[in-house]
Amino acid sequence: MTRFKLPALDPSTVAEVRGSGYPEPFKSRMGDRIKRRLGEACRLTKFGVNLVTLGPGGQSALRHWHTLEDEFVYVLTGEVVLVTNEGEQMLSAGMCAGYRAGSRDAHHFINRGATNATYLEIGNRIAGDNAFYPDDDLMWCVDVNGEYAAHKDGRRYSD
Repeated sequence: MTRFKLPALDPSTVAEVRGSGYPEPFKSRMGDRIKRRLGEACRLTKFGVNLVTLGPGGQSALRHWHTLEDEFVYVLTGEVVLVTNEGEQMLSAGMCAGYRAGSRDAHHFINRGATNATYLEIGNRIAGDNAFYPDDDLMWCVDVNGEYAAHKDGRRYSD
């Protein structure tokens, strides 16, 4: 077996991250979602790259948009439904989608198929970026202890 040294990397050697940072009742809606944080493994600092496996019934995220972050997604295998403000579109292997920062076009993927879908998600890392969730009672806040999930009226979600 070939062992790579950075900057080369075998994605299968990067730890799997399962679940999400959302509080309930949102966390369980993500279903079977696995991320391998390739950008972090390659020590990138300006943008992130994740290899994502989305199981049947899974969601990439809550439908959201970013104030400062551009996002780009390239589908590698399977099919996902892209849901945006304009409706739904089916994306399959070789297709991509890009979301411009500040566009307010909330988006996410849903795997409505019977098999896993995999894709690369790429986004820049900009301090002060915020995500908005038009369909859900969720916002992110910051205090002296760091970032936390809250209802849109400011009440914290319990841990």
